[in-house]
Amino acid sequence: SVLSRYENQITLLSDYLEEFPETDEPVWILGRQHHLNTDKSKLLLDVSARLWFTYRRKFSPIGGTGPSSDTGWGCMLRCGQMMLAQALICRHLGRDWQWEKHKKQPEEYHRILRCFLDRKDCCYSIHQMAQMGVGEGKSIGEWFGPNTVAQVLKKLALFDEWNSLAVYVSMDNTVVIEDIKKMCWCPGQSSSSAPSSAHLHRSALGQGRLCPGWKPLLLIIPLRLGINHINPVYIEAFKECFKMPQSLGALGGKPNNAYYFIGFLGNELIYLDPHTTQSFVDSEENGTVDDESFHCQQAPHRMKIMNLDPSVALGFFCKEECDFDNWCSLVQKEILKQQSLRMFELVQKHPPHWPPFIPPCKPEVTTTGAELIESTDKLFELEEEFEILSV
Repeated sequence: SVLSRYENQITLLSDYLEEFPETDEPVWILGRQHHLNTDKSKLLLDVSARLWFTYRRKFSPIGGTGPSSDTGWGCMLRCGQMMLAQALICRHLGRDWQWEKHKKQPEEYHRILRCFLDRKDCCYSIHQMAQMGVGEGKSIGEWFGPNTVAQVLKKLALFDEWNSLAVYVSMDNTVVIEDIKKMCWCPGQSSSSAPSSAHLHRSALGQGRLCPGWKPLLLIIPLRLGINHINPVYIEAFKECFKMPQSLGALGGKPNNAYYFIGFLGNELIYLDPHTTQSFVDSEENGTVDDESFHCQQAPHRMKIMNLDPSVALGFFCKEECDFDNWCSLVQKEILKQQSLRMFELVQKHPPHWPPFIPPCKPEVTTTGAELIESTDKLFELEEEFEILSV
């Protein structure tokens, strides 16, 4: 009855969205600085270029007999899709790529978008994410937290050969440099003896993959920034993360109410809200997607940072090894050295008391792009293999 009620409930954005105030303070959006007094239009274009995933209805039932809408339960999954989509845009189109209504977009853009359509055969569809969540202890239709959606994305990325991402989800508030470099260098290479990452990267441009060499890194850091409320000591460090050029924003919000945070103005966070129910959209016969409903074309929402639930997940994208090295330097300078109570730790070596780090690898399944896997049943058969590999 609850799902039935949600099926008939279409949540629309408020007719009134508070405009940005007149201020000299800069606005930061995913590593880019904007000034409201001089380039407000550029700020709004930057926001609208982000892929916006919301609740959808009338898609094929998940698992064949499950829900055909994610209204009321899929908001964190949609936020996870948005963070990953931003990584893929940076991967293929670059951070400065802009979207304009009715403007022809490159094939890579449509291919990225097809990865997230609400179909069981798309890499990062609501179907794949919800079913992979079962292995994380979440029933289909149950709300996810930031860490759960990060673990699901890490597993699904193993099947995604076109984007070829290395997804690292930190444990115990600790990012281990040694483990990330071990994971991002393809087999047969090591970060100490490998050829120049930049050289390998240039030679592979346009080939769709970056191997041999550095695999582009999606780094997700789940955090608890307080007990019941965010601890004010973390606020400046949290905001600093949105200034980094590698920033993919943050997943979080309020209990059972997830948002995708993309920046800040003063002590207010700027976010994209998935709580709008739209109808299912499929790709056209030529492979393009009617994409207007996948971009928020209104002023984004804002909320006071102190109203944020303390359970969050930061995201960063490092296309090349030098991007990751730069990120490590920024963390040391802006996050760790200026804070007595650290938001997270960055260490060089794998902690000796931890289990050995084994980079996850894809089971032997032949897939290309959004095909991912032939059947949902096969996905669950492989779940046990994932658990063994991750031990």
